[in-house]
Amino acid sequence: MGHHNGKGSMTKWALVVDVSLCINCRNCVISTKDEYSGNAFPGYSAPHPPEGLETIRVERHVRGEGSLVDVTYIPKMCNHCDNAPCIKAAGDGAIYKRPDGVVVIDPEKSHGRRDLVAACPYGMIEWNEQEQVPQNWNFDAHLLDAGWKEPRCAQACPTRALRALNMPDTELEEMVKKEHLTVINPEFGTQPRVFYRNLDDALSHLVAGNVCEATGDGRLRNVEGVEIVLRDSAGGDERTTTTDHFGDFRFSGLTEQTSTIELRVRKNGNERIIATRERIGSVNLGTLLC
Repeated sequence: MGHHNGKGSMTKWALVVDVSLCINCRNCVISTKDEYSGNAFPGYSAPHPPEGLETIRVERHVRGEGSLVDVTYIPKMCNHCDNAPCIKAAGDGAIYKRPDGVVVIDPEKSHGRRDLVAACPYGMIEWNEQEQVPQNWNFDAHLLDAGWKEPRCAQACPTRALRALNMPDTELEEMVKKEHLTVINPEFGTQPRVFYRNLDDALSHLVAGNVCEATGDGRLRNVEGVEIVLRDSAGGDERTTTTDHFGDFRFSGLTEQTSTIELRVRKNGNERIIATRERIGSVNLGTLLC
């Protein structure tokens, strides 16, 4: 359970996921599966079946197209919400929150409660057909209670994309602000305890392209170091970047689904428009002559 840190504040568990570090090795999925498959932990979890039922999932998010594609992997699991809809839906303690912030689905009280699967707006409660119980990723509460410093998914992550934290909420709030951490679907108002780093960039739109120039012998040559200006004619926002060694450029962090984009090239003090396009989602503009 949560414990006092000597300053009078209760420490609670939270998880930080850095999507920029996730390489889709699926160690988090496999190690969690290994922990629960065929293993009963009375009071914590009924055994998971050997196949199916993944309480941690890694979602693939692709932006761009053709030769300029950007892929991000987003690990998702029970968010251990402080305002958890599943706890309200259970009503009788079949799902409860511990003092240390961990949400546990009681394997005895929740037996037969298939309705609780739909109570999670994130879709992170799975139905165990074999045991007839709903199940979540319970932060490996049985291991934490045995003195483990982190759940198995964090321990198994080779890039440290998953980090378990045990600290007072006041310190956690400071960290969230300082490191610009976000949560999935904040509009749900569930107050998740799983926070993400670099999530906004992964879920935003991408504009990419390539700049080249014609050579004297009729060939095209990629141009490095050209300053590209993206001007969103709707909002008037302006962003700049520079082409790399291969003449490629990319703009990320575009949050609007659609906009008119105007691409300008700045070279030797001159600026001119090389493309104006209506954008829907992420787009690869291909090769542009400058």
